[in-house]
Parts: sequence; C-alpha cells; structure tokens
Amino acid sequence: MNQLTQRDMELHVGILGWLYIVSSVLMVGIGAMIFFLLTSIGAVTRDPEALAILSIVGTWIGVVLAVLALPGFLAGYGLLKHAVWGRILALVLALLNLLNFPIGTVLGIYALWVLLQTSANDFFAPAQPAAV
Repeated sequence: MNQLTQRDMELHVGILGWLYIVSSVLMVGIGAMIFFLLTSIGAVTRDPEALAILSIVGTWIGVVLAVLALPGFLAGYGLLKHAVWGRILALVLALLNLLNFPIGTVLGIYALWVLLQTSANDFFAPAQPAAV
C-alpha cells in the first residue's frame, strides 16, 4: 500500500472526519423530513387514526435514523481529534458502509484506503511524554 506523508495524512483524515459528520447530518435530516412528511400526511387526511399511526411511524423512523447517525458523528469527531478510538470506529463504519451502495461504498473504500495506510499508525499513535 502506498505510504502517505504526515501532511497527506492530516489532509485525508480531516476530509474523512468531515465526510462522516456531513453524512450523519444528512441522515438526521432525512429522518426529520420523513417524520414531518408522515405527520403532515396524517394531518391532511383529517383521520385521527391515520394521524396517530403515521405520527408513530414517522417518529420511530426519525429516531432510528438519528441513532444510526450517532456513530458517524463520533467517528468524525474522533478522526478530527486524531484519537485512536476514532480510527477504530471509523474502520468499523467503513466496513459496514461498503454495503450501503453507492455513496456508502465510496465512503467506505476511501476510509479504508486512508486509515489502513502504514503511516496511519504513527499519525494516530498516542503522544509520548518527553524524556527528562
């Protein structure tokens, strides 16, 4: 695998961190839109049963998408802070994203390419205390 320089790692890890955060924001936004859409459809029908059912379904879909977006937020934050746990979480999400065709697949491949570089070990290594 190609060896990225520290400067290249800084750039790609930053991009990857923001990609995870933006994709999570989009997922939460989609959940909110589905919630409002279903609740609005229930309200427009003026049927109390339809309103109740669609509100419950919309709420559950919104909550599930928000919960599914949480690991992406955490991984993005961890990558931006150069945390070892952020790298591990991002690698797990990258493997899961490979199944989410087409956008998730591209994000997963990019994440695997960046985070499995040999220079990533040094980039994410905890800082050693200065010897006295």
